[in-house]
Amino acid sequence: MKYSKLVETYERLEETTKRLKKTEIIANLLKETPEDKLEEVLYLLQGRVFSKWDERKVGMSSRLMIKAINSSTGVSPEKIEKEWARKGDLGLVVEDIIGHKKQLALFSKKLTVEKVFENIQKLASLEGPGTVSKKIKLVTELLTSAKTNEAKFIAKTVVEDLRIGVQDGVIRDSIAQAFLPKKVEIKEFVKKIEDAYNLTNDFSEVAIAAKKRKLKSLVMNIDKPINPMLAIKVESAEEGLKAVGSPAQAEYKLDGFRLQIHKKGEEVILFTRRLENVTKQFQDVIPRIRKNVKIESCILDSELIGYDPKSGKYLPFQNISQRIKRKYHLEKTAEKIPVEINVFDIINKNGKSLMDLSQKERRKILEKNIKEKKKEIVLVKRIVTDDAKKIEKFYKESLGKGNEGIMMKNYSGCYVPGRRVAGWVKLKPVKESLDLVVTGAEWGEGKRVKWLASFTLSCRNGNSFLEIGKVGTGIKEKDSELTFKELTRILKPKIKSEKGKCVSIKPYLVLEISYEEIQKSKNYSSGYALRFPRVLKIRNDLSIKDVDNLIRVKKFYDEQTK
Repeated sequence: MKYSKLVETYERLEETTKRLKKTEIIANLLKETPEDKLEEVLYLLQGRVFSKWDERKVGMSSRLMIKAINSSTGVSPEKIEKEWARKGDLGLVVEDIIGHKKQLALFSKKLTVEKVFENIQKLASLEGPGTVSKKIKLVTELLTSAKTNEAKFIAKTVVEDLRIGVQDGVIRDSIAQAFLPKKVEIKEFVKKIEDAYNLTNDFSEVAIAAKKRKLKSLVMNIDKPINPMLAIKVESAEEGLKAVGSPAQAEYKLDGFRLQIHKKGEEVILFTRRLENVTKQFQDVIPRIRKNVKIESCILDSELIGYDPKSGKYLPFQNISQRIKRKYHLEKTAEKIPVEINVFDIINKNGKSLMDLSQKERRKILEKNIKEKKKEIVLVKRIVTDDAKKIEKFYKESLGKGNEGIMMKNYSGCYVPGRRVAGWVKLKPVKESLDLVVTGAEWGEGKRVKWLASFTLSCRNGNSFLEIGKVGTGIKEKDSELTFKELTRILKPKIKSEKGKCVSIKPYLVLEISYEEIQKSKNYSSGYALRFPRVLKIRNDLSIKDVDNLIRVKKFYDEQTK
């Protein structure tokens, strides 16, 4: 299949923001795609060559991509970097450069979807001496054979920044529209496609089954992660009861990280909330899963929480997060930061999906099949009640133990993957905001290419400023007082220096910032980092003298860890 066919689709998708039009464009492509090419096409439409949970990574940074463009065009890295800073998109840069070097067409040959997919996949398998040059060679091979528009999308796919506005819902609806059986309502078929995706988490597998009229043959596998069910926020126990109904199951909301456990006999695979495979990082928990989970095969939803091996006291998330990223000295790290598994749900038992069972039924299955042992594996503490006062008391008890708050769940509700629905809600204390100054930024990409889009935040330390994080959320693209365009207008005159896409900014603009929590960090000069920061508003009423200082940051950090 010609790659140019896929590129035509990319370009048409870029030209529209209308969801229905995008759905129609992709559906038409899928109808014309041979069955044996559906997998590659669907992955490339999502800007990837591996499944979400695949441990392999393309591993081609923007800097390496600049070297590949230099290798394939002869244009200096300095000029490429300058154009990158101006355009904000390496795809646009390579498209422009190759467009001005027409002699490349003499050596080009028609690219296929298979060739592009194969070369990009190969990038992940390279290791050892000469890896960088081998990666550059693979990308150069594609770029020198590509037409200008093809080169643009190759570059964007390689650096994993496709940006064509294709979300999961559009892919789902496109598959339904492309392979809709006769005498079946589109809404009904969309639901079947969604159900199949919830079982497999792989649109290519779903599309092939839909084309063959074999959706019913798809099953949930004990090695492919399921998108976890998500919760919406509420402000009180009363609001929570209105959302989930009475009685509600209230559980401790622990300050750890979400862990999806897949067990099949002696084999155990562990996935994070983002579907990353972390089995290697947490080998220490596998024996206790084998020993204490009395089910041959299952998928469990849990929270992993770290604790101090000396005092036994539970530790905040930032401590255990070190283990997620760790690649070396894993055993030593496991001894330093041991973990406890807190199981709160079961999604599959012995090959059968349990998502349609009630919360009450799923909890009973857990209680019958998990042998609890403190500091190894336990069930999350919970109560079932319709009394808001009892839930408030339980909430305060949870906070008193150093937890984040509580979860409230529909006791009769089923498990809904990937959705923020009223079946689950979370109740947490509202963190006090911080007033921080912008000291740096990066020029945006795609639609934000003309704007500063990622802002470096700093707190005050005497007469100097120390970095504490970066923020890009809470800001709109248009129709708001707080837009990227407005922030760029304010900050552009304050730019002190530029290097590539990064700019240093004279401390001037103060922003009010909300956040989930404060963590200790070696990445920022303050020694702290904000988890999930969000811009609330511009503080025009404050000067840089009013920026919150490091003492206040430390005070907030200490309060949340008590």
